[in-house]
Amino acid sequence: MTTNPVSVPIPSTVEHHRLAESPGVSGPWRQWGPYLAGRQWGTVREDYSEDGNAWASFPFDQAHKRAYRWGEDGIGGICDRFGFLNFSFALWNRKDPILKERLFGLANEEGNHGEDVKEYFWAVDGTPTHSWMQWLYRYPHAEYPYARLREENARRGRDDREYELADTGILDENRFFDVQVTYAKASPDDICITISITNHGPEAASVDLLPHLWLRNTWSWGRDERGGTLTQLSPPDLMAGGLEAIAVDHGFLGRYYLSAEGTPAVLFCDNETNAEALWGQENISAYPKDGIGRRVVDGELDAVNPEQTGTKAAFWYRFDDIAPGATESVRLRLSPNRPDEQTFGAGFDAVHADRQAEADEFYGAVIGADLTDVDRHVARRAYAGLLWTKQLYRYDVEEWIEGDKVGAPAPDSRQDPGGRNAHWRHLALADVISMPDEWEYPWFAAWDLAFHAIPLAHVDADFAKEQLVLMCREWAMHPNGQLPAYEWEFGDVNPPVHAWAAWHVYRIDGYRDREFLVRVFTKLLLNFAWWVNRKDSEGSNIFEGGFLGMDNIGLFNRSAPLPPGFRLEQSDATSWMAFYCQQMFKIALELARHDSAWDDVATKFFSHFLSIAKAVNSFGSQHISLWHEEDGFFYDVLVQPEGDAVPMRVRSMVGLLPILGATEIPPWVEEECPDLTARLRWIQRRRPEMVSPLLARREGGEVRMLLTLVQPERLKRILARMFDSEEFLSHFGIRSLSASYREPATFDVDGRSLSIEYEPGESRTGMFGGNSNWRGPVWFPVNVLLADKLRAYGRYYGDSFTIEIPTGSGNHRTLTDAADLIDNGLAGLFRPVDGKRPADGERIESSLDPLWSVHPSFNEYFDGDTGEGLGATHQTGWTALVAHLLRPRLPL
Repeated sequence: MTTNPVSVPIPSTVEHHRLAESPGVSGPWRQWGPYLAGRQWGTVREDYSEDGNAWASFPFDQAHKRAYRWGEDGIGGICDRFGFLNFSFALWNRKDPILKERLFGLANEEGNHGEDVKEYFWAVDGTPTHSWMQWLYRYPHAEYPYARLREENARRGRDDREYELADTGILDENRFFDVQVTYAKASPDDICITISITNHGPEAASVDLLPHLWLRNTWSWGRDERGGTLTQLSPPDLMAGGLEAIAVDHGFLGRYYLSAEGTPAVLFCDNETNAEALWGQENISAYPKDGIGRRVVDGELDAVNPEQTGTKAAFWYRFDDIAPGATESVRLRLSPNRPDEQTFGAGFDAVHADRQAEADEFYGAVIGADLTDVDRHVARRAYAGLLWTKQLYRYDVEEWIEGDKVGAPAPDSRQDPGGRNAHWRHLALADVISMPDEWEYPWFAAWDLAFHAIPLAHVDADFAKEQLVLMCREWAMHPNGQLPAYEWEFGDVNPPVHAWAAWHVYRIDGYRDREFLVRVFTKLLLNFAWWVNRKDSEGSNIFEGGFLGMDNIGLFNRSAPLPPGFRLEQSDATSWMAFYCQQMFKIALELARHDSAWDDVATKFFSHFLSIAKAVNSFGSQHISLWHEEDGFFYDVLVQPEGDAVPMRVRSMVGLLPILGATEIPPWVEEECPDLTARLRWIQRRRPEMVSPLLARREGGEVRMLLTLVQPERLKRILARMFDSEEFLSHFGIRSLSASYREPATFDVDGRSLSIEYEPGESRTGMFGGNSNWRGPVWFPVNVLLADKLRAYGRYYGDSFTIEIPTGSGNHRTLTDAADLIDNGLAGLFRPVDGKRPADGERIESSLDPLWSVHPSFNEYFDGDTGEGLGATHQTGWTALVAHLLRPRLPL
């Protein structure tokens, strides 16, 4: 940390000026964006079942017939920030049994490794104000193999690879259409839209395109009557030729028009459930939600409203025999301005050209100029994916539990005190939130969001800050101070990384927004107290926490209740709290430089860290240390009812996380923080054994200080394992479990024989649904944290502390070199080797065909041996951290 950090100047691009014009969530340029969900069905919000099985309660097969309660979904779509008016497109290749209105994937129990989207699509580009957006969807010529994908994946076991759309063979010889939608804003609420369809196959092929506009159903539940209507615009209201138009009248938004070039048919129905088709009940509307699909696919003339009005509408374009390599394009415009002769005039194309040039200018300033073309492409795609996964998230738990005034009552199980989210009735969100993945994780997770904020801060610091503050607001944070984990169980526990993220966002934003630091810090004081009061049951400064985001990393499900009298004291929970303490300490120091009232708050966190460090480095609550001297590693400890404590001797990421407890103390502290300085001197005199975590050395006339959970000799032993290629070190970062367990290791735990095995790829256990694996793969977020802290150690020790990399090689490197190795390994996942990115593995994305190779995918985690991307395939949430790693280092 430098004495006077350099404030990073804000570039002077057109897009940066737009950001300045719209700094808050209600800024005009932020009113419209890619906030429409990629998937709404199968979410907890739409679950009305007695047993809480959200996937079965609202499956994909009902999505085109059943009105959603809390949101909407579509393909490459947009909506206003309240989700009232939605735009997307649908397709029909004249073979599918239903319109392609939404992305298909397997429910959790249908996939051999959990839920899994079975489509190919990419966020191509985007700016943070959404003045420019591009999204690409790949649509097969042949009938989409819904049944085949389900049946084959159901047949395959956990040891088998997932069966993907490309494996069916229907994409062979590039027999697909690429459908790209481009949005360019002429003004904050005037959006020029182009949809282009290119036939890449060897023969002519036909397809129907149906751009859709619809209103979210707010009127059927008895709580919000702000409805509206869509009506076809006809002469004399429509005087312009060469286009069709729909007028929107809405109680909140007012009037909008969607204009479509050419002479497509205009179809109308209502965004209402087809109850007759689903359950044999009477329909509210004669033209329910699936009416347009039945008109197009089944030829039912009376499925759409002949009065040309409703709450859902589409323009129907039919393209016969598109030649190989040919492209058909459609232009549309969503605007509050009545269409006229200039709607699709020269100004329309000029808007597209200008916004694209401005996007290039913006990323020219954001992405390092010295990067290779490959790295620049990856960074820009990472930012695009991150911006496209900003989704509208509406969920009022109180309403969800109580049920609506109209329709079937909520199931009795909702009222059960042990029911899902029963203790989170206060949570009421209707916000645009950064999601991990638009399909497989169309909901927020607290620790994911904290990592998203880091790359977001490079392109939109205001939004990054708002996201961190949002999780701490009273309609999200529990009254007891707990942050919501994720919608399947808000009361579960994610690692406390919020303070770390807040500090780094503050840095990236140029050390200029202390008001943000105060806002988030004061709320995190409540969250820190929750951790201390709820997760340190013995008051020993050794913490519990459950799974802590690392799903199946342990011998057993760490979120499940233990037998009576048992307690799991966790190396990772304790390390996270030491880390949390230090980040709060660091923020308090920064605030104390400008307001001395924060000085004694910094003192509080300094003292608290010393107490945690003492507990970790000496004895746990039962005089059993988390440190195992013989193994040179940290472990969880299972405390039994009679007081015996048994270390869980599994070498995993759990034992590496104590490294996170390291932060530098700046040299100005002695002069500018008198309370902290006085407390330190008192401890040095009266409790000298407490200050062993504070290291100091003189360098060039200046005293350097490091506050560390891990003493140098222990650090060397841990790093010897961490950088051992037979244990944690892979070519692409640090594995989550030691590869020494390639042969299963068996342990006796309270009379039960439990085993664990290194699994570099997908999970082979059903723990946490089996859709995530921490038993070997490389995970971006923890690797980024480890590298970040190795840099802190490296700055303190300099060249005086070296380790062998890899262990046993005789090649001694500094800790800064070690951090670079991790960062470069992560970036290397996206850098082609012999023309192929390691992350693409054996999937079709690894094809040398530029139609595939141009599109990097951003996976949830990566194979610990090969680097192949695994899990969710579009997790440009925390995997977008690669864009952060590719930037020049910022001053500390």
